[in-house]
Amino acid sequence: MKTKLCAIAFTLPIALTTLIGCGMTDNKKSDDMPSSGVSTSSEAAGDAKRTSSELYNLIGIKGKATDTGPGVKECGKKDPEKYFQMFHSWSFIPDSSEQLSGVMEQLKVKLPRHGWEVVEYGPDSSRNKNLSLTADNDTKKFSVNITYQAKDNLPNLNFFVVSGCYQVPDGQKIERF
Repeated sequence: MKTKLCAIAFTLPIALTTLIGCGMTDNKKSDDMPSSGVSTSSEAAGDAKRTSSELYNLIGIKGKATDTGPGVKECGKKDPEKYFQMFHSWSFIPDSSEQLSGVMEQLKVKLPRHGWEVVEYGPDSSRNKNLSLTADNDTKKFSVNITYQAKDNLPNLNFFVVSGCYQVPDGQKIERF
């Protein structure tokens, strides 16, 4: 378990770098992160949870998700007192590992029907060559990376959901969690 947490901590910055800027365009310079509007951290955390819940429902098989909450991070080079991003990293463990067979292909088809654009699909660069899918939702201003870890002791899907940049409302402070 400790090794798995270390792996997640190591891959978090890489996943953030990979996801932001993959799409989610809004007529700004290409090196700018997309705007997700004005929101408090708590309201934005609700957006991240709702997005993750919608993705969970698209899996379409029985199982359990890890109980992790969203987190707040700085938004690139923007003022850290005014701008922030939300991220939500969680895993799905099916009741039976055989159920995951074909689920990534199904998600690749289902996501576009729900406003997501699949921008990358195929084996990742890990030693196990895990199947990975990255998709952007320009309307929601969220991106997701889904990795099928078929060779783990308990095969699972790892989800990493990340928003564009939110701006905290005037007179408010960003809550960090």
